[in-house]
Parts: sequence; C-alpha cells; structure tokens
Amino acid sequence: QVQLVESGGGLVQAGGSLRLSCAASGRTFSSYGMGWFRQAPGQERQFVAAINRYGTNTYYTDSVKGRCTISRDNAKNTVYLQMNSLKPEDTAVYYCAATEAVNISWENLYKYWGQGTPVTVSS
Repeated sequence: QVQLVESGGGLVQAGGSLRLSCAASGRTFSSYGMGWFRQAPGQERQFVAAINRYGTNTYYTDSVKGRCTISRDNAKNTVYLQMNSLKPEDTAVYYCAATEAVNISWENLYKYWGQGTPVTVSS
C-alpha cells in the first residue's frame, strides 16, 4: 500500500506556473504508475497526466499537452506536475493517484489517492 500527500497548489494568475508535488510513503513507490487528476466545482473528476513506474513513459490529456510535465523521483518517493501557461479552466482540486496497472492510461485502475491540493487560476 501507499499513502499520498499533495502540495504546491495555490492562487495564480492566468499565464502563470505552479509545480505540484506528491509525496508517497511506503516501500513500494517504484512499483506504481502515478497519475494526476483534477476535479472542478460541479464537474466530474478528470484525468490530467500519468507516468509509468520507471519514469520512461508519460501520458497527458489533450487539454494540458504542451503546458504540463509530469515527472517522478523514485529515490525521493515523489511525483511532480509542472504546470505552465495556466488558464482559468485549470482551476480545480488536483489529486495524486497510484495504479498497479502497467497501462497508466486506464483511469479506472487508480486505487490509491491523496487528499488533493487546490489550484485557482484567476483571470
């Protein structure tokens, strides 16, 4: 099992940047694919980005391609989401999640979740 804690969210103006961090506890962090999801008020949870357990493959939803970069440091048990050129539409609570599946794009197989960190992008 793994416990996840997100940080780095906050208030930023449109066009600005944030780097979200997800710190994991447990001895098996490198066994999990990691993903970032977000949920805006009144909307369903949405997939944002994912990275496989080796850090060799990444996957992004179209709305953030070119603006976001997911990365991980297994030695530090941490996954990151660098977000640039932020838009008001990016406003949401961002969640870190872990999957045991080898296919990181299978959204329904993420089993472990953090508490979320809010991101607000003002216009």
